[in-house]
Amino acid sequence: MTTTTKFEPIEKEKIGELRFPQTEVLIDKEKIAEREGNLKRALTLGNLERSKTKIFFEDETGCKVVETTVWGVTDKRIILKHGVVIPIQRVHKIVT
Repeated sequence: MTTTTKFEPIEKEKIGELRFPQTEVLIDKEKIAEREGNLKRALTLGNLERSKTKIFFEDETGCKVVETTVWGVTDKRIILKHGVVIPIQRVHKIVT
């Protein structure tokens, strides 16, 4: 999926109610590497400047987008405020 117009906006507080499949949404290794770099930048901006980031992701029902601050990153998850997490392998794109 290349266009971001089909992503439904969602409030960060609702993400905890979503269910995420275990599969990777990106197949292109360059896109995965780009996502990794953008994620590091989002984490730095979130911690230093409290900047919000747009995260385009996919749960079991479809594509969503949230604008929020990234508080932490593990090898498998993006951590948002109040312990809300999004699995990295379900993220299509990160825009800082």
